[in-house]
Amino acid sequence: MSMDAQFNFSDTTVLVTGASAGIGAGIARSFAQSGATVLIHYRHNSEEALRLQHALRDQGWNAHAIGADLTQSSEVKALFTQATEMIGQVDILVNNAGIYPLQSVLEMDVEEWDAVMNANLKSAFLCTQAFARQFQAQPHQGMASIINIGSIEAENPAPLHSHYNASKGGLLMYTMACAYELAPLGIRVNMVSPGLIWRAGIESNWADGVKRWEQSAPLKRLGQPQDVADACLFLASSAASWITGVNLRVDGGIMTKQIF
Repeated sequence: MSMDAQFNFSDTTVLVTGASAGIGAGIARSFAQSGATVLIHYRHNSEEALRLQHALRDQGWNAHAIGADLTQSSEVKALFTQATEMIGQVDILVNNAGIYPLQSVLEMDVEEWDAVMNANLKSAFLCTQAFARQFQAQPHQGMASIINIGSIEAENPAPLHSHYNASKGGLLMYTMACAYELAPLGIRVNMVSPGLIWRAGIESNWADGVKRWEQSAPLKRLGQPQDVADACLFLASSAASWITGVNLRVDGGIMTKQIF
């Protein structure tokens, strides 16, 4: 198969959760540019999701904004029902939705802990289960793909992020477990773990952190949403047809640094 064919996602439907902005929007845009029909999931930010939908459609690509609270099983089921009624079977799921609050272990209350676990880990469980059940129930050809967006903090904790660190560590093991269990159904499951990714305002809001990152990372720059999207395109493509259960770091080499 040619390289162009391997990365042609025509006749493929991709659901990207948390896709109204940032990394999720970048992933959705790249899949659309590669020919896929893209479902742009949002929870609260309908305005940005619709703006992205219109922008992609204006460029001739197929995109649909779709809302749901992914921490609620009933809404996840409704999301997949709506998706299949709208455009047919979902072939690729990117579990990107999540939150990233800051709080110390001593000051954290149980409500914030639960909110992070629900948004970052429970949502991935519910969407993965709904996706796999839909895929199992409908006639299909070839392999399906699930890509979980993790973090290098699954392996290297950061201060004030204990709940986030734990949720991404759990997602890493959940990725491996699902890769094993879902392979007989024809579903590959992998994880992409970004390092520090550029977002609007980061240079002014966290100038010291950006400077320290750029000095420390071997490739000497922040990541871009496109860097994460490129990794997702690869793992979803036929070029990765014998890859499942892996954690692909997209971090400019930061995790290669000596830690002592």
